[in-house]
Amino acid sequence: MAYVPAMIPRTIPLCAALLLVAPAAMAAPAKKTPKEQPITVESLLTQARAATAKGDTELALRLTQSAIVADPARPTSYVALGDIYAQAGQADYARSYYDAALGIDPADAGALKAEAELDSGHPQDLAETTARNSK
Repeated sequence: MAYVPAMIPRTIPLCAALLLVAPAAMAAPAKKTPKEQPITVESLLTQARAATAKGDTELALRLTQSAIVADPARPTSYVALGDIYAQAGQADYARSYYDAALGIDPADAGALKAEAELDSGHPQDLAETTARNSK
């Protein structure tokens, strides 16, 4: 039993130190992290419009494609992707995405208007028209 009394003097300072440090650590304010907004189709399309405005077509394409993957039944994402292609001068790709939007909703105003403008030869107005129609 000589072993037990020899251990007590060493453990008492350790326990006392833990008792002194633990309340201070618990009382310290926690770092507040900003709440991250969930990624939604709307947020992806908003970011894509901002990237298009900055001239970053590649990023806009990727964000809009991500919006389609997130919700493939939403025609506005297809119209937005068609608009990006139309602005880039790729009318065939643009038309295919407008057709895809119309395949989901044959009465989608954005896709109908965008195809009409594409047929008239004014694809530069597509993003403005789509932005108005999506509001």
